[in-house]
Amino acid sequence: MRLLIMGPPGAGKGSQAELIAKHYSIPHISTGDMFRKAISEKTPTGLLAKSYIDKGELVPDQVTTELVRGRLKEADARDGFLLDGFPRTIAQAGMLEEILQEEGIKIDLVINLVVEDDTLIRRISGRRICKTCGRTYHVDTKRPAKEGECDHCGGELFQRADDNEETVRNRLAVYYRETEPLLECYQAKGLLKNIDGEGSIEAIFEEVKAVLGGI
Repeated sequence: MRLLIMGPPGAGKGSQAELIAKHYSIPHISTGDMFRKAISEKTPTGLLAKSYIDKGELVPDQVTTELVRGRLKEADARDGFLLDGFPRTIAQAGMLEEILQEEGIKIDLVINLVVEDDTLIRRISGRRICKTCGRTYHVDTKRPAKEGECDHCGGELFQRADDNEETVRNRLAVYYRETEPLLECYQAKGLLKNIDGEGSIEAIFEEVKAVLGGI
């Protein structure tokens, strides 16, 4: 099973991706996770990516594509994967198609989570992340037992530079301009399945499973 998961920032792609990956025993390949690792390690790619991410802009296509190309060649991705965060532009979609053709594989389905802008802004601006282990919390819906401290490791919680409301609005504008046109492409290919992302994580996952049961 080879899947893409799409949706605007804050749509809940990460939460659903984790559940899908565990349930179907496929790797969750997140470009965001790959970039955060590179940023934390202060690699040249990470520092370059950070300069774009902090402004709510997309990382250049070639940088992202090379990360994905290498990851899809790893052994655990040979029999299936869930790709999260790539492609984000028409150009990246073309690059992904080239990678897939090189490997002799194709995408089975594109899951698109649909969420209203007000919900997205509230979700993202309230998000807090552990500096040590990367676990995610929320000021309204997923508060830690002790304010500002991770329940898992005791690390300090912080708000990412790109999670403030002004930057979130910019990220949404970039998404609608650069990424949303991809949905029409995948719809035309018969690969797109829209799923309401406004409900609970559990309810959304039940709908995802129903959709994937038809593959």
